[in-house]
Order: sequence, then C-alpha cells, then structure tokens
Amino acid sequence: MPAILALDQGTTSSRAILFDEQGDPIETAQQEFEQIFPHPGHVEHSPEAIWKSQLETARKVLSRSGTNDHVAALGITNQRETVVLWERKTGTPVANAIVWQSRVTTPRCEQLKADGQAEFIREKTGLVIDPYFSATKIEYLLETVPGLRKRAEQGEIQCGTIDSFLIHRLTGGRVHVTDVSNASRTQLLNLHTLDWDEELLQLFHIPREILPEVVPSSGIVGETDPDLFGRSIPIASAIGDQQAATFGQCCFRPGEAKNTYGTGCFLLMNIGETPRLSQNGLLTTVGWKIGERTTYCLEGSVFIAGAAVQWLRDGLRIIERSDEVEALQLSVNDTEGVFFVPAFVGLGTPYWDPSARGTIVGMTRGTTRAHIARAAVEAMAYQTLDVLETMQQDSGISLHALKVDGGATVNNSLLQFQADLLNVPVQRPRVQETTALGAASLAGLAVGLWKNPEELARHWTLDREFHSQMPAEEREKLAVQWKRAVECSRGWAT
Repeated sequence: MPAILALDQGTTSSRAILFDEQGDPIETAQQEFEQIFPHPGHVEHSPEAIWKSQLETARKVLSRSGTNDHVAALGITNQRETVVLWERKTGTPVANAIVWQSRVTTPRCEQLKADGQAEFIREKTGLVIDPYFSATKIEYLLETVPGLRKRAEQGEIQCGTIDSFLIHRLTGGRVHVTDVSNASRTQLLNLHTLDWDEELLQLFHIPREILPEVVPSSGIVGETDPDLFGRSIPIASAIGDQQAATFGQCCFRPGEAKNTYGTGCFLLMNIGETPRLSQNGLLTTVGWKIGERTTYCLEGSVFIAGAAVQWLRDGLRIIERSDEVEALQLSVNDTEGVFFVPAFVGLGTPYWDPSARGTIVGMTRGTTRAHIARAAVEAMAYQTLDVLETMQQDSGISLHALKVDGGATVNNSLLQFQADLLNVPVQRPRVQETTALGAASLAGLAVGLWKNPEELARHWTLDREFHSQMPAEEREKLAVQWKRAVECSRGWAT
C-alpha cells in the first residue's frame, strides 16, 4: 500500500509521521531539541539540532513501519518565520537560527514604524511591522555576524526559512526553494505578484541572490539523497505549519476556519483566491498554492499558548509533565479571579505590542498553583476569543463552528471553556495530527495518490464537538476582566 512521509518540524520538537492512503497515521516519532535564550526576549535554535532531530525521527518511522519501499512522496511542514543562513558550498550554518518568537529586532521594527513604513509594508505583504517576521531577522544576521554581508554579496551564502534548510539538506545541497506560504511570512514577498519584492529587499538591505526560489505548496521540487533513507524519495510538498493545519482540517471553502493550540495559537480563516487586507491587526497570508490556484487566509497569531504550560513545568516547576496540567486545573472550580496574560515575548493579534510582558493579576493569599495552572490554560481560550472577535469583524463572516487541533486539544476542559467563551461549537477531529496531515495531503496530491481536495474532505471525521454551557452574562463579565488584565501587561518592556 502506498504511504506518504510527513516531516513536521516544530518550535520545540521535530516529528515524522507516516500516513496511509486513507489519511490515517501508520507510524510516528518525535524528538525534542534545545531552546536557546541568549538574553531576555531573544530565542534561538541550533540548525544542526533541528536537522539531526528531523532526520532521526524520519529514519525511526521508516524503520519501525517497514514501508520504506512503499513511500510515494515526502512532505514538509515547519515552524514559520524562523530563519537560517548557511554556506552555499558546504551547507554549514553561519549562526544559530533566529526563532519566530525572538524579539531581538524590536529596535529595528520601531525605527521602521517611526519612518512611516507600516502602511507601505502592509499593502505589499499583508503583514504588520513586528519582530515576529523574517526580514528583520535576516537583516540582523547580515549586520551582526562579522563578514557575513560581504560573503552574502559575493554569492557564498544562502538563506531561508526552515523548509528551505531541510530541503537543502535532504537533497544534498542541490535544491534551494521555499514554498509560497512560507515566503509570505518573510515580509519580503509581494502578496499580489507572489515573488520577492525589489523595494522590500532594498528596504531591508537583503541581497536577492541569497533567497530561495518561490514554488507552489504542492509539487515535486527534488528527491532526497539516496544515502539518507536507502533510496530516493520525491519531495512533493512544503508548507508553513499553520497553513498545513488549515489544509489538513479541510478548510477548503471561504469562511471555514481552524485554530491550532501548540507552542503558540494560530487561527486561520480561508478567504478565497483574492487577498483582502485587514483593518484591525489581522494578517493576510498565503494559505497554499496548488498549480496556478492560490488560496489566501486571514490569520490571528498568539505567540504563547502551550508554551505557558511548558513554563509551569520548566520555570515554576509546579508540574513535572505537561499532561499533568489538566488534572491540576480541575482540582479547583475556577481561577478565583486570577488572570494570566502569557506575554513572555510580547502580544500578537490584535495588539501587536512587542513591549508587553507576562502578567498574573488578581492573586490573593488564597491563590494556589492550581489557580495559576487553570489561568494559564484559560489564557489560550481568552487569546483565541480576542482573535476571533477581530476576525469576524474584519471578514464580516459569523463563524458557525471552529475546528481545533494541536497538542493542547487533548484537554477537554480547555475546549469546553473555549466553546463557552466563543458561544460557537468547537470541533476536534479524529485525526489530530492535522499539521503533518496537511503536508502529507499536498504531497499526495502532487503524486496522484489523491485526485483533489474534495476527496481529502471525505476522510475528515469528527471526534468530539463541544457546545457552550455558560450564561451570556458570565461570558461577557469574564471577557471584560480579561481585557483589563491584558492592559496591565502592555508596554512593560519600554
């Protein structure tokens, strides 16, 4: 039976998942890697650690399943905005990757805003000025790594997001491409031409020669080096992780939306084949491109979601494992007025405040670790409420249901609270590996395993649906208190 191998390179771990022709997972492997914090607000990864973890998980999956000879294609999905620069000839990284969460380029972003560049950039890219995106990260590395800019101008350096770096390594350095969804997150791609924009390259002082070729999200771009897996496998898709989850959730029609609860929280709504700029702090982004057809999305980005639970584990040490948080939060009936705004690296949609910082308010002498744990989990739902309210206002579409995925969706109490706050049904699919499934689906389309998205949609099945049980008066009161808590966090780092 044919199978598709999906590489899911995330912010805190790399995974490999093998899917059968029904879109069901056959085998999976996961490996965490180190998070590097050089100073407050700055986040890095070792590109070699990313490569090693991704290669090892892929090999484990193929070895355990015994299906190496039956893998029809490989698809890639990845953490977005994170950038790597490496030597063209050797493939050796010249510095650590700067992670999407990093705030290291905040001063440059403030300068761009002061120079009146915000609307110019938004009209071209659909994005706001924020350290989140890749352009200022690339510029920062070119300026701060000794001799790097000169080497880049001499053609010795290549640059890309994680999909580009993985494809470079997988093909033995023969292919340098990125898909259009990842490219749309760099702040260098023109949303209308779907190519690198010369004016933006000049603004950020980035040589075009170091950037990869922009390709569709579905289509064969090369083959893996046979030494890696014992045979060559076609690389048939690449797509940013949140767009991949949207595709994996079969949000193929305008108005359909999903929310992923991972390290961060990302809510995307399909808006069709014409880009529409937000008036309220949402991002307009490429969803995916198949052949000549491009699908666009509105997106709301929450930087810290599940990462707050990791902080309870690694920072406060009030839990030993992340999966203990649900039992701890359920040991109390509510937070007793405690609100946790996890703005560790600033706030995303709709505030876009890189100077906000994590804040816990409403504590009393009776506050316990259980109240703080519950507030951390509920913060995911409150931040999603902020995003969805903005999205409905921008799109003019009232959401009938929200599809959800990501590691935190195993927490039933979180999803119930989310349905309570949104007052719309929250739908969890049976196959929750939707990010990897999206990459696998696009790869399968490229090699003819599936004929069209409609065939894929028939494979989507519901696991459980959550409905609101909260009185409207209580919902409105909690929303007001949350917004008060957010205001307490804002502007702190200034």
